[in-house]
Amino acid sequence: MPLPFLTADRAFDASAEDVALPFDDHDSWRRPYRPGPWRVAAAATLLLLASFVLLAAMIIGVAGAPSGATVCLALAGVVIAAALRLLRAGAWVSRHGVRRVGFFRTVTVAWDDASAVRTVQQPVKWMGLPRTVQGQALVVVRRSGETLSPLATDHNADFLGREEAFERATDAVEAWADEYRLG
Repeated sequence: MPLPFLTADRAFDASAEDVALPFDDHDSWRRPYRPGPWRVAAAATLLLLASFVLLAAMIIGVAGAPSGATVCLALAGVVIAAALRLLRAGAWVSRHGVRRVGFFRTVTVAWDDASAVRTVQQPVKWMGLPRTVQGQALVVVRRSGETLSPLATDHNADFLGREEAFERATDAVEAWADEYRLG
């Protein structure tokens, strides 16, 4: 049951579609879709794990072992950073181009350097794992002919089981590409 009045990024009386508002700043980087439930659940699980590690650090520190507490604090920091990076992963767009944020690497392509942004049928990774299945992927083709790894797939953590959300997101990215590639 969606509760649109509880979300900070939607006006109180806005429609159910994820449409960018006309007064939004197109110079800032934005994700044209909301993070999926699988991505949010994985990040929440990591943050829960980090809370237990922080509790362990506190107990170890009170018990009188500062080196062990320091190790636990560092481990909790790494887990929190991983959860935040996991939430940030995905496709981002702005007036300047399209950006694919991965867990370890970010690739930005200016709209002038992109010859095509389209949805294609191809084997895609299921939830980012090595297993591949037949699915749809949003790809960017550079003017040099190089095809980047998919910006989004219908089997990733954002869109698994949400075909309509995938279609809306790909349509939004393709619309941004059409608007800013032409000038």
